[in-house]
Amino acid sequence: MRIGLYPGTFDPITLGHMDIISRAAALVDRLVIGVAINRDKGPLFTLEERVAMIESECRALSEQTGTEIVPHPFENLLIDCAHDVGAQIIVRGLRAVADFEYEFQMVGMNRALDDSVETVFLMAEARHQAIASKLVKEIARLGGDVSKFVTPPVHEALKARFA
Repeated sequence: MRIGLYPGTFDPITLGHMDIISRAAALVDRLVIGVAINRDKGPLFTLEERVAMIESECRALSEQTGTEIVPHPFENLLIDCAHDVGAQIIVRGLRAVADFEYEFQMVGMNRALDDSVETVFLMAEARHQAIASKLVKEIARLGGDVSKFVTPPVHEALKARFA
């Protein structure tokens, strides 16, 4: 069984994330969405809310593709999380050239820790490349329309959070 791990904070999950999840689901039998517990980032949504959003947003895709898609909170090293879930592949999304430099360093460090786990980079579709959770939250906080960047349920959760 091919198991992939797609890590991030998903605060909140965006259409860009969903694009990468959809592409990754075609490559593996089981896709684990690693939901980072990063207290330094001060997430807008709790861990439980982010996990629930991922479960809700991925349910139909999982049924459609036949790929099991499950969230998995983690607070340890990414490579250790990969071991915990049995992943042979780490999936990373790239939006722009600026992402590549950081991701290139991460791949090098992860390979030094365990060279049996491969990292696969997936490019988001052009229409999703500018989407970043941080910017989505800022636009929503300032009363802007984020409906082009997230699904309707996530949009409603953002509106409720900033009401």
